[in-house]
Amino acid sequence: MRTHARRMTLGAFSALAATALFTAPAHATVFNQGISVQSEAHIARDGSITLSGTYHCEAASPSGAVQIKATLIQDGTRLSIGAGGVVCDGAEHEWVADSPLSGGVHPGAARAVAELQEIHFSGGLLPRGIDTVALDDKAVQVVEHP
Repeated sequence: MRTHARRMTLGAFSALAATALFTAPAHATVFNQGISVQSEAHIARDGSITLSGTYHCEAASPSGAVQIKATLIQDGTRLSIGAGGVVCDGAEHEWVADSPLSGGVHPGAARAVAELQEIHFSGGLLPRGIDTVALDDKAVQVVEHP
């Protein structure tokens, strides 16, 4: 009788352990996501910088929000720009990130990084964490744009 009880207890604990191992975490990120950045960045006469591209994503977790972060890197200058609102409906959308300041960026070769990020909140307004769920990193040309 004693061996049977131990086997049942061991079986129950094994089932609980398997359940804990194979369930998704409560803060799971978005699925089926992607982002791209165009091969040209634009610099206007007033020095403002524009990066653009496309993205797609499905619904974020209930405890999170999604944002786009674009970064332009040139000659030791690193300029990070946030893009507008993100719609996660599975369809492909365009994004544009504008910065009124060039930070020393000039026409020529550069590197651009576009990140689709999910922000996790812990019940308040302060974020608990940020996960990059899609990324595109490529060489680009900064070109003058009237």
